[in-house]
Amino acid sequence: MALATPEKQGRERALVLVKALPHDSKVGETVCCAGVTEKREWRRQFPIRFRHLKEKKFSRWQWIEYQWRTPGTDKRSESRRVQEDSIIPGDVLPLNKRAEFLDPLVVGSVEVAVQRGQSLALIRPRDVRFVCRKKTVEEIETERASFAAAASQKTFFDKDLTALDPCPYDFRFRYKTDAGSHDHSCADWETAVMFWNFEKRYGEDEALRLMSGTFNDEYPRKGMVFAMGTHSRWPQSWLLIGVIRLDVPKQMAFL
Repeated sequence: MALATPEKQGRERALVLVKALPHDSKVGETVCCAGVTEKREWRRQFPIRFRHLKEKKFSRWQWIEYQWRTPGTDKRSESRRVQEDSIIPGDVLPLNKRAEFLDPLVVGSVEVAVQRGQSLALIRPRDVRFVCRKKTVEEIETERASFAAAASQKTFFDKDLTALDPCPYDFRFRYKTDAGSHDHSCADWETAVMFWNFEKRYGEDEALRLMSGTFNDEYPRKGMVFAMGTHSRWPQSWLLIGVIRLDVPKQMAFL
């Protein structure tokens, strides 16, 4: 009888690049995060009950340390099951060091990442077009029920969570890479948060106008990358999980 493969575990430090939209899981409302280690190795961190972290909460561009073990069902090599109470937030990577650090990870398309055996990748899109679609009442109510179910699951020591409100819009990006044209819905939590922050201050119409200016003009002009990741159940399907402002490296700007 063959012996089971021993579970791997350890402690590591990674730079957070992505926080995907919260979803319902067996342990309640969780967020899947992704980033890279100091050696520029991709990592996927889950299940993180982000709104329960209190003083351990972290942001994009922040280094975090955590204890991890290999997931039982997720066979993607970058995936790490994080021990939630072991998370230690660290320094934020300075703005002037971000492009230099991440540029070696940027590939021309997800096909290149597939050839390298990766399930996470950074790509620099071309001819970007940001569009938004009003969700149907049925879509919104389905999301509302899912958020409510996730928020209601907690342990004895957890604080009560107010269920998140579904974003009324599906944000999409149409763009090109070395592999051709693409159209992806955006699963980046920070994009949804941007809408809510603008909407609260300026109203819905102005929020959409400001987001269009950000993603159709400002980010493409100054430099942006997309964080892409495969679906846990359908590993051949790639999702747009992060929209990141990232300067084009100076040596490339003059080519």
